[in-house]
Amino acid sequence: MTQPYPRRRLALVVLALSLLVIGMDNTILNVALPTLVNDLGATASQLQWIVDSYVLVFAGLLLTMGALGDRFGRKLALQAGLVIFVLASVASAFAPTANVLIATRALMGIGGALIMPSTLSIITAMFPPKERGRAIAAWAATAGLGIVAGPVIGGWLLEHFSWGSVFLVNVPIVAVALVAGLALVPESKDPHATPLDPVGALLSIAGLTALVYGIIEAPDTGWTAAVTLLTFGAAVVLLGAFVLWELRTTHPMLQIDFFRNPRFSAGSAAITVVFFGLFGTIFVLTQYLQFVLGYSALQAGLRVTPVAVLVIAAPTAARLVERIGTKAVVAAGLTIVATGLLLISRVDVGDGYGTLAWSLAIIGFGMGATMAPATESIMGSLPLAKAGVGSAMNDTTRMVGGALGVAVIGSALSSSYNSAIQPALRALPPQAAALAGDSVGAALEVARRAGPLGAELADAARAAFVHAMGDALLIGAGVVAVGAVVVLAWLPSRARLEPTVEKPGETLPEVAELGGVARPVEPCLDSNA
Repeated sequence: MTQPYPRRRLALVVLALSLLVIGMDNTILNVALPTLVNDLGATASQLQWIVDSYVLVFAGLLLTMGALGDRFGRKLALQAGLVIFVLASVASAFAPTANVLIATRALMGIGGALIMPSTLSIITAMFPPKERGRAIAAWAATAGLGIVAGPVIGGWLLEHFSWGSVFLVNVPIVAVALVAGLALVPESKDPHATPLDPVGALLSIAGLTALVYGIIEAPDTGWTAAVTLLTFGAAVVLLGAFVLWELRTTHPMLQIDFFRNPRFSAGSAAITVVFFGLFGTIFVLTQYLQFVLGYSALQAGLRVTPVAVLVIAAPTAARLVERIGTKAVVAAGLTIVATGLLLISRVDVGDGYGTLAWSLAIIGFGMGATMAPATESIMGSLPLAKAGVGSAMNDTTRMVGGALGVAVIGSALSSSYNSAIQPALRALPPQAAALAGDSVGAALEVARRAGPLGAELADAARAAFVHAMGDALLIGAGVVAVGAVVVLAWLPSRARLEPTVEKPGETLPEVAELGGVARPVEPCLDSNA
């Protein structure tokens, strides 16, 4: 009888630390954007690409990096990713121009694409099935905590240090993860590694990049603009070609048959919609807290932290799954998230922070109840040998869902705000009216320059933004609610127990201590760790 890796809990801490820095980096930079305008002279377009170059490269490379981890070693991929990430972080901190920062952020995306799928695939290989759900719950909680902690840590750093500190904070975290990982994290890989699939890799990179690029650009260029439609058309063609190639090639990077398993496909749908709601909500609320309620960047970041209740909810969800099954817990979690979004959509201008605080806590609890069991459903539906690709697919749904959330909810916010503010703009000069109709921040700046007459415009801009926020978050609530219906319809409550014996390489490997270094002795973990 094989024994699980004895130092798996210490290794889990290292993997959580590696993941934490990725979660933080998704949001920590947002609070530094105004500073970059002053210090680097970044234009609005450059600001967008400082954020989006990371997301674009990260999402485009995930599937390929997950497959490379399965082939050559997941620990190797993790360590390489951490090195690339920390070097790119230092380069970002000292970037002399906005264009250089865009390039270094893209390099950080390469590191992130190596790190994130490796952490989950190693966890899946290390833990036996009876412990895996709770280990993945800790992983999911850490991912959510990093996203929530980013604005808080970024706001504090900017109050005490220069903008480069939001990148340098990665250095000590990555240093600890690298050193501890060398000693504590075991190597694992596909024991029956097949030849590489370069055509599939290129098609997936091109298709995912086109998809995410289209999502990012659509709010500015218009969802029906020719360039947007061409970009989405290219994404459909490239991803369609990827699917056809993977079905025909003898050594596919991603086995399309995985999607026939409802644990995989419905679990992926749940992850997509919950991150659609999370990223879209944070995008809206950081503006609401600063422009409507008047908080600073740090104060706004702190007031988003009730979402961190997901750290408590995730382990609880793992225990509930053991009792009542995955379907009920994930569907309930998504319903709770949709309810929280619905409550925030009903916030009025004079309501203050109180209603928002407990609504965010509700959303956080629902997210914790959704993320952990949905992720375990995805990973548990796959053979351990393909854990890297499975983890990458899970991470891709997160990135695409988050990008869609910001794009769709952001577009709805902008459109609704522009319509609601129009009556207040009739008395303004055309140029000032166009500026004030673009965003609440611009309207408040116009109002400030207008002197005593600007108070009425400022009040109207805040009221229009709150109205638009309600419309946008209603869309978010609807999307998440549809996700709950999908889960109820298709996600199984339990994994189907197969009567046949697992194939070699799909069983939990035994790991022994050899020479003071964690070394596996069965096929799924590499004996050359």
